[in-house]
Amino acid sequence: MKIIWYDTLLSTNNTMSLYKERFQDRETIVAIEQTAGKGQRGNRWESAPGENLTFSTMLKPRGFAAERAWLISQSVSLGICDFLHIKGLEAKIKWPNDIYVEDRKICGILIENSISGTLLSSSIVGIGLNVNQLSFSEDIPNPISMAMVTGQRYDIKSEIVTLLESVFGRYDTISVKTGTDYL
Repeated sequence: MKIIWYDTLLSTNNTMSLYKERFQDRETIVAIEQTAGKGQRGNRWESAPGENLTFSTMLKPRGFAAERAWLISQSVSLGICDFLHIKGLEAKIKWPNDIYVEDRKICGILIENSISGTLLSSSIVGIGLNVNQLSFSEDIPNPISMAMVTGQRYDIKSEIVTLLESVFGRYDTISVKTGTDYL
């Protein structure tokens, strides 16, 4: 698992997209501060510098039919929920791209797929997880963080390893060759 840390980026998804050929499968870039983070439908993702996890991971599945791309979203969402469960938080998925704890949004996911013919050639998986942030802009509806629920502070550099292990664990349950899904 290769994780590259940046002090500041506009957007981890944009950065990864610009240099997509340089990134290997499961390579991850993390921004301590993301100044133009993005969500679904052009929405902005707000995150206090150094308080949360804002990152993108490159997935390059082999022989994966483009029509099955929804399985990437499903495995990522379930992996995030697994991670939160390990941390003692009960999470729910609001399909297709939000994770909620206590009926409040704790995580957003933005997946950008590239297709070659009938196959999925790559997926850039952007994740914004509220970890330590305790206050949010009033413009953001319904936010919550891990720290707000548990009263604990977390080391984001160690938490990302556990989070990625959970996400990759679910991702690995997708059987590319047989077409069987084990989620």
